[in-house]
Amino acid sequence: MNLLRKILFPFAILYGFITSVRNFLFDKEVLKSTSFDLPVVAVGNLSVGGTGKTPQIEYLIRLLSDKYKVATLSRGYKRKSEGFVLADQNSNAEILGDEPFQFYQKFPNVMVAVDANRTNGIQQLLSQNEKPEVILLDDAYQHRKVKAGFYILLTAYDDLYADDFMLPTGNLRESRNGAKRANIIVVTKCPKVLSEEKQAEIRLKLKLNCSQQIFFTFIDYDEVIFGASETIAVSDIKLESKVLLAGIAKPKPFFDFLKNENDECLTFSDHHHFSDADLEAILAKANGKKIITTEKDYVRLKDSKLVSHLYYLPIKSSFLNHQQNFDATILEYVKLNGVS
Repeated sequence: MNLLRKILFPFAILYGFITSVRNFLFDKEVLKSTSFDLPVVAVGNLSVGGTGKTPQIEYLIRLLSDKYKVATLSRGYKRKSEGFVLADQNSNAEILGDEPFQFYQKFPNVMVAVDANRTNGIQQLLSQNEKPEVILLDDAYQHRKVKAGFYILLTAYDDLYADDFMLPTGNLRESRNGAKRANIIVVTKCPKVLSEEKQAEIRLKLKLNCSQQIFFTFIDYDEVIFGASETIAVSDIKLESKVLLAGIAKPKPFFDFLKNENDECLTFSDHHHFSDADLEAILAKANGKKIITTEKDYVRLKDSKLVSHLYYLPIKSSFLNHQQNFDATILEYVKLNGVS
């Protein structure tokens, strides 16, 4: 795979040129972006997958939803529906996609919508009888037909965009120069202990401009796993022989957190739709043992034949330091740009 990526280097140069021209045309307003008269926060990345967008969106929901009517708008990757869909009691992961359905289940007071056309999605949200006061755009950093009021760019600690290259040689969706559009850069999936010297080194590597802020977060795991009818302490389940199941972009931290030498780890592609054959194979591997999966996978599997053996481990994004500064920056933006 590495050799193939090197062979495809000329295509990466071409792809980088095309995306740079596109960004230039949007910057010069030759290609038009639509702005909206309410706070719109876009969360995304420069690379393909695995930077922790879902826990970041959930953090923003927790921060804002006690004070404002919040809506999330996602593409709804790999969903089986089309166009604009507003989540309701009839929704499931196939209709919304796994991540939006996860938002809908966890945050019943938040409006959750999907639409590949983010401009139309926002217009549809604003046409509802109960309009949102803040919209969170999930994975929309490159969706420049909407001009968000605030941009949060995520980059993983062990896969910084400064060390990456354009697709298909690397994993970048656009040039590293695209980071200049961000108001805040969040370095995700950091070790829980990261020295000030290392943080300063990363700041220099990412070449922030004077108006940008940077924050460092880590993935924090819950102390219990959740099943359909019970919870179990993580400290207990770590000692038990089990099957660990993940269909996410980068499952290694999840496996490393829970596994012992007797465990079976099953990996599927990101957003994988589990077939009957997959489910039978998983049950055969488990052979009566508990099956522990990620929360994102659980929303796709909770109504399947795995349910009697199935549990999930929630995660959240936690700040190494300066959390109050992050919160204050977001709250100030929303307050200053809210509809009076």
